[in-house]
Amino acid sequence: MSRKIKLIWDFRGEDAKETAIHHTKHLKEFATAESLPYYTIDIKEVNPMLCAAFINVDETNMKIFRDALKPHRGEVVA
Repeated sequence: MSRKIKLIWDFRGEDAKETAIHHTKHLKEFATAESLPYYTIDIKEVNPMLCAAFINVDETNMKIFRDALKPHRGEVVA
């Protein structure tokens, strides 16, 4: 069974949350355009000056997303 991987993009500054929300739209557009499955696309607000956009994907598709979208980091979803 394939593991789930969370690919993460961090945004900092006063507009971090708005930028992260906007980035999720591009993640959805990419997945749809490339007909790639995903589990979750969302944001996580760490504090008012740091917010992250993320997408959870199967490990088998992770390289396609990673190579095209250049996430800042990734982690295995527990």
